[in-house]
Order: sequence, then C-alpha cells, then structure tokens
Amino acid sequence: MSDDELSRRSLLDLFREEAQTQTRTLAAGLLALEATPKDAATLEACMRATHSLKGAARIVGLPEAVDVASAMEDCFVAAQHDELTVDAGRIDALLVGIDLLMAAGDASAPPLAREVVDAFVARLESGGQVPATNASVAEPPVAPAAPVDAEALLAASIASLQAAAPTPALVTEETAQEPAEEATQTLPATAEPSPARAPAAQPGAARATRDSDRMLRVRAGTLDRLLGLAGESLVESRRMRPFANGLLRVRRAQGDVLAALGHFNERHGDTLGAEAQAALAAIREQLSALGNQLAERFDDLDRIDRRGTQLAQRLYDSALQCRMRPFSEMTHTYPRIVRDLGRSLGKRVRFVIEGESTQVDRDILEMLDAPLGHLLRNALDHGIEDADTRRLLGKPEEATLTLEARHSAGKLLIAVADDGAGVDLGALKRAIVARGLAQADAVETMSEPELLDFLLLPGFSMRERVTDVSGRGVGLDAVQNFAKAVRGTVRIESAAGRGTRFVLQLPLTLSVVRSLIVDVAGEAYAFPLAHVRRALRVPRESIEMLEGQQHIVHEGRPIGLVTARQLLGASGAVTATASGDVSVVLVSDGTGHDAAPYGIAVDGFAGERTLAVQPLDARLGKVRNVAAAALLEDGTVTLIVDVEDLAASVARLVRDGQLAGVTRGADTAARERKRILVVEDSLTVRELERKLLEKRGYAVTVAVDGMDGWNTLRNGQFDLVITDVDMPRMDGIELVTMIRNDPHQRNVPVMIVSYKDREDDRRRGLDAGADYYLTKGSFHDEALLDAVHDLIGEAT
Repeated sequence: MSDDELSRRSLLDLFREEAQTQTRTLAAGLLALEATPKDAATLEACMRATHSLKGAARIVGLPEAVDVASAMEDCFVAAQHDELTVDAGRIDALLVGIDLLMAAGDASAPPLAREVVDAFVARLESGGQVPATNASVAEPPVAPAAPVDAEALLAASIASLQAAAPTPALVTEETAQEPAEEATQTLPATAEPSPARAPAAQPGAARATRDSDRMLRVRAGTLDRLLGLAGESLVESRRMRPFANGLLRVRRAQGDVLAALGHFNERHGDTLGAEAQAALAAIREQLSALGNQLAERFDDLDRIDRRGTQLAQRLYDSALQCRMRPFSEMTHTYPRIVRDLGRSLGKRVRFVIEGESTQVDRDILEMLDAPLGHLLRNALDHGIEDADTRRLLGKPEEATLTLEARHSAGKLLIAVADDGAGVDLGALKRAIVARGLAQADAVETMSEPELLDFLLLPGFSMRERVTDVSGRGVGLDAVQNFAKAVRGTVRIESAAGRGTRFVLQLPLTLSVVRSLIVDVAGEAYAFPLAHVRRALRVPRESIEMLEGQQHIVHEGRPIGLVTARQLLGASGAVTATASGDVSVVLVSDGTGHDAAPYGIAVDGFAGERTLAVQPLDARLGKVRNVAAAALLEDGTVTLIVDVEDLAASVARLVRDGQLAGVTRGADTAARERKRILVVEDSLTVRELERKLLEKRGYAVTVAVDGMDGWNTLRNGQFDLVITDVDMPRMDGIELVTMIRNDPHQRNVPVMIVSYKDREDDRRRGLDAGADYYLTKGSFHDEALLDAVHDLIGEAT
C-alpha cells in the first residue's frame, strides 16, 4: 500500500471517528424533535453536529458526504427560522442521511453513489417524501395499511446503528488490530473547529485537558491480567497483618520477660552478690532497649501495613473500575429501534431511558444487548396497544416504554416497563394447560408470580401464530438464559390494564462476587450470596424424614436437606457445633420467582467475603459443582460453588436413591438405639409406622420404594426391615429375596406389612425369606409394635 493510500485510509479513520460521535448526537436529537419539533436547543445541537461533519468531510475529501451534511444542515437552519417543521417525514429522511454519512466513512465500502446522494437531497427538499423517480434508491414511507416485515426493519435498524456505535475504550483481543502498540488514541482532533466548542483556553491548560480526557484502546486480555495482578497485590498486602500481629505478640512476651526479671530482683536481689546484681541490671537494660526497638519497628510495620493495604485496595478498585462502562454506551441505538419498530406496528411510543450514567461491567454490558432487544420487542408487540385501542380505554394514544438501570443493594437492576395491557392471566392459564405444562386444577391454585414464570420457559408463547416480530417463544427464554449465565435472576410484574415490568437483577461485575464462606471437611468453599436465602443453625433432633429424604422446617415449610460433603466429594459425617447444632445454608438455583430452596449442611460458617473471581484452568474442563476459584485474605484458595450444578447433582442422587443424610441425634444413647428401615411407597402408611416406632424409642429411617430401600440398607446398619409388597421399581418380595441372597444383609430380620391378606400371598412372602407377615387391614398400633418386639426386642 502506497503512502498516499495509507494517508487516505488514516483520514477516513479520523472522519469515521468524528461521524460516530456526531451522528450519535444527531440520532438522539432527531428522536427528541419528533416529540418537540421546535425545541431550539435540540435544533441548535443538530445543526452544529451536521456543520462539524460537513467541515470534516470537506477536509477529508468526501464531496458526497459534504452534500449530505450540507442538505441536513440547511434543513435544521430552516427549522430554526420557522421556515419548515421537522416532522415525522423529514425525520425519516434525516435518519437515512445519518446512515449515508456513516457509510461514507467506511473505508472498506465503495464510495457513495452520486445518484443516491441526489435522491436523498431531493427527498429532503421535498419535505421527506420519496420522489417517484427515485423510489428505487430512497427509503419508502411507512404505510400502516400495508404488511410490513418488522423483523427485517428491526434488523436493518440494528445493523445500521451498531455500525455507528462509538469505539469502546476497551476492546477484545480479537478486535484489536495494533500489533505494534499496546494502546492507541481513539479520539481524533477534527480539522475544522466546531462552533459548538467553548472558547480556546490557554495552550497548556488545553493540552492538559486533552490529555486527561483522551481515550485509549487497551486489549481486554491486558486489562484482565492487570486486574488479576491487582487482586493478587491486594491479597499479599493483607498478609502483612498476621505478621504484624505476630510481632506484637513477641513484643508483649518481651515485656513479660522484663517484668519477670523486675519481680525476681525485688524478691531475691538482696541475696545476690554485687557481680550478679550488676549482670542482672545489664540484662534488664538490654531487654528494655530491645523493647524500645521492637516498639519502634512495630509502629513502622503498622504504618507500612496500613499504607500498603490502602494503596493495594485503591489499585484494585481502579483496575476494576476500568472494566466498568456507562449504561449509555449500549442504549444509544435503542431509541431509533423502538421508533422504527413502533411505526411498523402502527403504535405511537414515547421511549424513556433512565440511569444512562449507571456503571456496568463491560462483559455484562456486551451480553445485555440481545436480552434487552427481546424485552423491548416483547413490550412493543405484546404489551403496548395500538392508538385506537388506547383511546377507547381512556389511555393516552402515545404509550410509554421505559428502560431503567440503577444500582440497588449491591446489585445491578435493569428494568423494562410499559404502560400497556399487562399479561392476560386467563389466557396465560389456558396456554399453560394447552401446552401440557400443568394440569388445569394445579394451574388454578398457582400464584401470579408462579404463573408469570411460565413465560420464561423455552418455546413458550401466548401467540397462536408466528409473526415477523414474535410467536416463536425464544425471546424471554433467551433473557432467562442470560440472567442465569451471569448469576442473576428475572422477575416479572404485571398489572391488568396498566402494564408489565421485567426486572433483571444482575451482579455489578463478573470480576468479583460477594460470597458466604463455609467450611467443608477442612476446606473453604464460597456460596455466591445471589443464591443464598439464609444461613442458620438447626438442632439435629429437628431433622425429619419425609418422602425418603431428610427435611427441616423453615418458616412453616419443609426444606430438603443434603450434605455438602457428599456433593463436593469429601468424606466423613457433617460435624456439629459445640451446642450440637448443624450449620445449614439455604440456597436456591434461581430458576423461578418462588423457586423452592433446599438446605446444604456444612461444617461451619467463616463469614462473608468479596472475592475476585479467578476462572479455573481450561484444561480441567467443567468441574462438577464448582464454578470458579478465588483467594482469601490469608492466601488460602477457596472454590466458588456452582449452585445450579449442585441442584442437578441433588436431583440425580435422589433419582438414583443414593442421597446421604445428616446423622440425627448426637448423644450416645441415640446411637445405641436399634435401627429400623421402613420401606413403603404410601406416604400416609410410611409416616404412621415411623411415628409409632419412634414413640417407642426406635431409630427409624424410611425409603419410598424397594430400590430406595435396598440402597439405604447397603449404606447403613439396621436391626430390622419393614417393607410393603406392591411398590414401584422393586417390590417387597424382590427386596426380601435380595436381602437373603446378600452375605452382609442375610441375617437382618424382615417384616412384611401388606394389604394382601390371602394365604397364598402370605406364603409367598414367607417363602421369599420374610420373618413376619402382617396385614394392614387387621393390624393396629400394638400389633405392629408387638411384632417388632418379638423380632428385635426393646429399642435399647
């Protein structure tokens, strides 16, 4: 490439940078003028932006772009002098002009065709109407009566506007194209000064301002390494405190030795000779001097520790802040998208963005684009009524659609709200039943939040037919998947006739996570607080068996209990506190608004920490139940658990009948009680038998069918098995047969309790190896207890 070509490309890059900034101002101004076409400040800002672009295009040598910008400038000047009104037709034409200016700065695209520019100028001069002779090169007007490909229109709007997006300060390694430089300046100086700029200041002050405001392009990998090093320096700085505390203990020990020598001298000094007294005085003097030196060094170390920790914290916070970008960096394309799609659907919409200055992690910001696009499209198509319907309902013909971002309670909240019809709960219930997702009677008992959560399921849609905009049931599912990917949640709020609100609750950053640190078999694990409902201590005796699984009762509802040791592959039983209580973390996988939590029994709590997330080595692949790692303040490595993976592991263990429990009752007498395994698929009979036996003093474990009973029996020691006959997966006869054929279990007594009272049924059970056969139709409390006593005696 020749020097002239390089220079040309460089100039085009400068113009593209200028166009990205100025067209963003233009796009926002045009959408504001649609509501207030005579706003003087907005007209002035738009005129100055086109004036700057005209001058920049002239310097770079883009005559077609000069003509486009000049025609746009003339339009704004005429509007300022009340010679015309910037109405919807002219705004359509001016938006096309923005696309042309951006295309003119694209070095990889062919130059603007003269006929396209002439057609644009003619359209603008004619008030925004497309001349008949130029219909093939200009944008056609929107005709609400004709069918419109809204999806294609939306895609075209997104494509054209994303091309106009400002170059971010932080780019990925794949997009960085500067092999020779690690960082390059991205904000160009325009050749023609803009009239909108402030009067020139002193040269030195102006240069300082430019240096402080300039934007640099840094590879994402470089920034991530910087953040990692900053996190390590913060951890290392905090390791100084334990060393300082150790030095303080040495200082106190030295003081104790000096005091002991003084006490010895007071009591025995008279018995010592002059030489011994002089030696003792010298030792005391040396110890005193050493104490003074220790005090001075400790004060120095304390200052170094505090200063080092503060600097490391500031370094880490500054490095972390480099990952944060204002919410406005991704929202500037949405007003035009909403306008174009709203017009294609024949709906008048006022779009409001709140919290544009809210800081968002760059990774979350990049991932937000698609979910927010789905939510905005959903609101426009499903939520907002057309103008005629709104007028009949007594609403303003112009609907309001709001996009909001804010920080709340250490979270990032993104909300998309409309003032439309809201969700028709009756239609939603019918759709749930029609798609076989739940029975009609169950649907009628569901709460509103539970019903609304069905909207987030894959493939679920309330539309009977697929349109260009919606009906495929993929939009809200994508929103849910995004929220789960970043450890967030989605909440839906709806009011009939007043609108719908979608709230995304997301972490402020993916680089750090606030976590609850727990101890499991001597190792530290971190539970992200986003998934932690409660941390509590539960008395062992309050743990109950229900449906073959241990449960605790919290706030009046049963909560399934599992052990962290089994889930995380650690051995041994869960240890208790000094009071004999079990530490339990109530977690939820966040799959729904009212997702039922479950309890994970751990060995202890170590407090809350804000952790810098360190991804696991890619060579490890996906580690089951673990999401990432982090370093604690003392340099200890902690693993951050994957709560969704934990939920899947629990479901798998329950399905396979291999779920271990927490040992109930820590006293010796409880461990010496005789243990009975009750195998029964009927909840009523199972609980009746369990309560009868426990009242008599026996330790009872229950299983829900033969397979569950067999797995439970192999994993424990029991004095008696009580089983039903007819059960799923494995019936009682098969269970008795397997027990008698197993060398380790063949001596365990087995009692069959069944509704089958025929003699051949009884003979079949006894022939299989049962020691006792009792029919449910005839037995009463004492009959069961007497039979148990006959087989194994008293409970202790």
